[in-house]
Amino acid sequence: MKKRSIIGYTSGVFDLFHIGHVNILRQSKALCDKLIVGVSTDELVYKYKNKYPVIPEKERLKIIKSIKFVNHAIYQDSMDKFINFKKLNFDIMFVGDDWYNNTKWNKLELKFNKLGVKIIYFPYTKSTSSTKINKILDSHKS
Repeated sequence: MKKRSIIGYTSGVFDLFHIGHVNILRQSKALCDKLIVGVSTDELVYKYKNKYPVIPEKERLKIIKSIKFVNHAIYQDSMDKFINFKKLNFDIMFVGDDWYNNTKWNKLELKFNKLGVKIIYFPYTKSTSSTKINKILDSHKS
């Protein structure tokens, strides 16, 4: 009998791609057979950050598709993780530990656990982040 492949899912903006992004993709792929990555659309990012990414969505998707740890990359146009779960039927979802013990993620984790989906939190890369890079860029605009 053939063993079922474990499908993993993670998502993000992946703007100003850096080592933290590589780390989460590498660590995610090590724990699943197939890694699917959702790349937030420009419009979705604008809805919750009130600004557009520096790198357009088409380019960010191409970057993610080119990473050897990624089996499949898709656009993420909703923050509702269950929309992509219904489409992709993944077994594990990977996220940065900056969301650990967050009220929203605690509720998501309970809901996903009932469906047999595990959420794994990876350490947030403190040395480099898109937020830090954006702050530097913003300070040079004036």
